[in-house]
Amino acid sequence: MAGQEAKDRLLERVVEHLARHGIGELSLRQLAAALGTSHRMLIYHFGSKEGLLVEVVRVVEANQRALLASLEADDHAELGRAFWRALTDPALRAHERLFFELYGQAAQGRPGTTALLDGIVDSWVEPVAALERARGHPPERARVRARLGLAVARGLLLDLVATDDEEGVTAAMDLFLDLMAD
Repeated sequence: MAGQEAKDRLLERVVEHLARHGIGELSLRQLAAALGTSHRMLIYHFGSKEGLLVEVVRVVEANQRALLASLEADDHAELGRAFWRALTDPALRAHERLFFELYGQAAQGRPGTTALLDGIVDSWVEPVAALERARGHPPERARVRARLGLAVARGLLLDLVATDDEEGVTAAMDLFLDLMAD
């Protein structure tokens, strides 16, 4: 258990560092030095730079799912808007870029990144489908709506990291939420 706690604390520090400084061409040695640890410790816990980055994305996504679960709103569209505001926080932009970079590498089968694909859709579809079922949608329709919402959100986030057009992607998300408000 102590080893897992040490890994979790180290991962938390990595996430914070990358949120502040981005990933760029950062090597494991540079990252380790910035964190006050050794690159061997990072390799011990995460296997490789790619393995570490996959874990960073998983932590950020888990934090985002926890945020979604914590939001309360009677209106489904308002809940979606509150979550979208959180996702588009400029402080998360580096994490969003990292997500899409690794997602593309994993989809191409790049070694060390393919683990990212495990649950990358279902980890979001299930909690969002539960919200849809609570709104009265039958289970299969709830899953389809959840998957559509995930696809739209990821597409608009990709648009955001490519263009920095926060106003444009937010307008598109607002329209999508209005269209889904049945």
